[in-house]
Amino acid sequence: MNITLLQNLVDYGIIGLLFLLSILSVWLFIERKLFYRSLDFTAYKSKKKFEIALTKNLTTIATIASNAPYIGLLGTVVAIMITFFTMGEAGMDAAKITAALALALKTTAAGLVVAIISIVFYNILARDTERLLVEYEER
Repeated sequence: MNITLLQNLVDYGIIGLLFLLSILSVWLFIERKLFYRSLDFTAYKSKKKFEIALTKNLTTIATIASNAPYIGLLGTVVAIMITFFTMGEAGMDAAKITAALALALKTTAAGLVVAIISIVFYNILARDTERLLVEYEER
């Protein structure tokens, strides 16, 4: 198997996927906040339909938050495997090995950043949902 192809897959594929997931998370957060601001309580005849409308896309944000670290970890594992393979083939010195292993952790870091941001977004939206449900019941 071509090592350069695997390195590019980790560098561009995994990081690109995490970047895409972060954009999706931000987009859904903004969409939900705009929706919450423009809510018309009278448009919903039942609390259940109102709750369904409020919680739309929250599962997607939670899924991004829970899976982003695993995607990042996958990138790190593949990068470490590539480092060990290259080390065995070329006989790298300790400095190059350390640098390669340090760079391998970038996908885990990116996955954690995406997860933390998505968790914050989810918690903000969950709190807004609770507040709006109480307001709906008290009207």
